[in-house]
Amino acid sequence: MRVSRRDALRWIVLGWIAAVSAPAIAAAAEDFTVVLLPDTQIYAENHPETYVAQTEWIKCRAAADNIKIVIHLGDLVQNADAEQEWKNADRAHRVLDGHVPYTVLPGNHDMTEDRQTLLYDKYFPPSRFDNLPFYGGHEGETNRNNYCFFTAAGMNFMVLSLEFAPAEPALQWADAVVAAHPDHRVILATHAYLGVGALAEEGLRIHSRFVRKHANVFLVVCGHNIGVNHQTNSNDAGGKVHEILCDYQGFPNGGDGWLQTLRFVPCENKIHVEAYSPLLKKYNRQPGHAYTLEYVMSAGSPCSCLTPYRARCSTRASGFRVGSRRPAAGRGRRGRGRCRPGSRPPY
Repeated sequence: MRVSRRDALRWIVLGWIAAVSAPAIAAAAEDFTVVLLPDTQIYAENHPETYVAQTEWIKCRAAADNIKIVIHLGDLVQNADAEQEWKNADRAHRVLDGHVPYTVLPGNHDMTEDRQTLLYDKYFPPSRFDNLPFYGGHEGETNRNNYCFFTAAGMNFMVLSLEFAPAEPALQWADAVVAAHPDHRVILATHAYLGVGALAEEGLRIHSRFVRKHANVFLVVCGHNIGVNHQTNSNDAGGKVHEILCDYQGFPNGGDGWLQTLRFVPCENKIHVEAYSPLLKKYNRQPGHAYTLEYVMSAGSPCSCLTPYRARCSTRASGFRVGSRRPAAGRGRRGRGRCRPGSRPPY
């Protein structure tokens, strides 16, 4: 069959467009995971190998589960002035260094009674993160309040981490950080917020003073209160704010290594929450530990301040590189008991 020159040129152009668009389409279609690492205090005190088992598993699953970031929920240690516990926490987190981005914040056990954080500042100072591409910045001279970035499925995210019971200056700083990034979907991490029944006293204060005022804060995650809970609140713009509590320290051996994974599935507009123990190598399927949240990520998002993921595929925001440069293609199956050799995603 004879093909005209015009048709030949058309097919060449269409092929070029398809080749250029393919990476953006693949990125926009990707599922991705955020890991919650709750209250590791008893591991740092008495079971340091459990702490390491958690971070080793996260590093192992980073590529297959497309883990974008790990969020520690505070209380890294049990005793703020026990340096060996901080060494144990440092050892566990160094497993993630160079492999998986992570955030930390001080819980009440990471502070002395007069709210000093000398050992937290020694082992998790800004200098530990300053040169890392996902790190956004911190308040003042310490890393007690900080923020980080990641990009997934063409969406820009920020994780804002606030210390236990943040004072008014910290909340004013947080206001300014979120206001400066209106195109980011914000996850707030703080130690004490949600109780096993409803918002705790600190949660009521933080929601009223900070969360409800920012339309792009869509998720709050916390620990502190032993147990699990989740609920959906609202902000002043009428948007939904999902709130998650997980704290397993009441389980045997300080928590038996339980953590939670949040699997974002943009094409379904859902977040699938699961509980898994790398120590026991099993899931907890009981109500409250495994559930699904509705969260709009596709076109038609009710939050007008954000661009739907199909319309954007950026890898930078506000001068920071905000996501993994690893391509989404080639992710393995989601089996939890196996570790793929060579799975080492860069920041």
